[in-house]
This record gives sequence, C-alpha cells and structure tokens, in this order.
Amino acid sequence: MHHHGYLWTGSKQRFDEEALRRPPHLDPPPTDGKPELIQRHREVKAEFPIVDLPPLETAYWLIKPRKLVRGTWEEPKEAAEWFGERLAEYAPRFASESDRDSTRLALLVNAAAERLGRGGNVSHGFYLERPSFLSVALVCCSPNRAVPDLPCPTTGHL
Repeated sequence: MHHHGYLWTGSKQRFDEEALRRPPHLDPPPTDGKPELIQRHREVKAEFPIVDLPPLETAYWLIKPRKLVRGTWEEPKEAAEWFGERLAEYAPRFASESDRDSTRLALLVNAAAERLGRGGNVSHGFYLERPSFLSVALVCCSPNRAVPDLPCPTTGHL
C-alpha cells in the first residue's frame, strides 16, 4: 500500500462545476431520451477522467492523469507531513481565521496520518482569498478501500 498526494487551487466558480467532479452514471440515458441529457452524459464521460477538478469522491483522484500526482509515499506519516507542509504554505491565504489556527492544523495532520494508517483517504478544502478554493487530498492506493478496482495512476496496477 502507498499514498498519493493531490492539490488543486482555483476559482470557487470552477470548483462548483459539480457535474465535472462526479463520475458519469454507469448507465447512459436512453437513446430516445432528451438530447441535452445524452450530450451532457457524453461530455461528462469524456471530461471527468481528464479534468483537473477535485472529484467529489476522493478515491476517483486515482483515475485522473498521472501528472496531477504531487507526491507518492509508502508511509502514512510521510504523506501526512506533505499534507502539513501544504497547509502551512497556504494557511496565510485561508479566508477564515479559525482555519489558520496552528493547533487546528496540527490536529488535521495527526488525524490524516491515523486515517492513512488504517487505509483511508484524506481530503480537505479551504476557502482562500478572492474567492478561491484549495483542495488537498491523500489517496490510499493498491488497492483503495473505497473503490478497490481503480488502478494506480503511476503504475497502472490495482
């Protein structure tokens, strides 16, 4: 088992494009259905795997392009350290003063290490200035407990 780190920053408006953040339905709309629904399903099916937006379900980071992986770690503690470094890097830009609290951030890092150690995923989001958004995720790989059939983005193996 190992862990991949992901980071996304962008406009709140782009982050709110939920249709591109959720995997397409396994069953497409009926061929005699509304043309706009059929077209939207095609778009989401084509775009979801390649768009850089954070998926609503953390495990689906694993199907995104390999270039989006910001780091890979064997040990949960190492992955959590990277997570803590990203929080420290962005904390001065957090829109909420309470999100900048160093004690709170340390607790998030410790909780991340524990969750990863149990094979779970970690995902946190923070509003930044201007309304921007930061998403930081750590995803357990080989296999992922939430969606075990997803391949590793760096090796292609389950």
